Amino acid sequence: MVNSTSNPLLKRADSFSGTAASSMNLEGTVNKTGILLLICGGAAAYSWYTPALQGPIIIAPLLGALVFCLIGIFKPATTPFVAPCYAALEGLVLGAFSVMLNHRYQGIVTNAVLLTFSVLALFLFLYATRIVRVTQGMKVAVIAATGAIFVVYMIDMVLHLFGISVPFLYSNGWMGIGISLLVCGVAAFNFFLDFDAIEGYIRSGSPKYMEWYSGMALLITLVWLYLEILRLLSKLQSRR
Repeated sequence: MVNSTSNPLLKRADSFSGTAASSMNLEGTVNKTGILLLICGGAAAYSWYTPALQGPIIIAPLLGALVFCLIGIFKPATTPFVAPCYAALEGLVLGAFSVMLNHRYQGIVTNAVLLTFSVLALFLFLYATRIVRVTQGMKVAVIAATGAIFVVYMIDMVLHLFGISVPFLYSNGWMGIGISLLVCGVAAFNFFLDFDAIEGYIRSGSPKYMEWYSGMALLITLVWLYLEILRLLSKLQSRR
């Protein structure tokens, strides 16, 4: 069985397998994911209460998180070490960004966190109960949409160097809000693909370190959704 997912970590996982004694399992994957969430949350809390990290210095952990993410993608066996490091650095970045945004829109972070985990719980329930089944058509659609969003964001980054931005991407008009809702939806649907991929890797007997690998992949999707929900809520609050 070949699994499709737009998550770069999980895309590479189908090339690994382990023995029965050292294979990943669901309980281990859930535990590793929980550990990474605790690390990320703890680092975010530290950053929230550390003003020194709420400025240009935050670029350092941002670049570090990117480096560890890339190492995890190309060297999956390193994820027992790389994944916690990524979670810690990502947490520092999220904490600094969140507190700055919360100063501008009071209470936005609490709402974003609650919405993010509510979406995760809902999508996990829908997948576990098979109310929603991951079909090949869904995989193609979500992967294509995720790729398109990535391209738009890359174009926007380049345009920003020249003082230009992609139209409606930051707008708080109804078009801008609609775009944010669409992106949030695509980010959320990536959970279905991630769950399906992880289930396939467990069946195929992937090695034990893939529990960290899969947990890191889920954290990436969760962080993306959280940031997109923050963007959406900030647009809505700016209209008041």
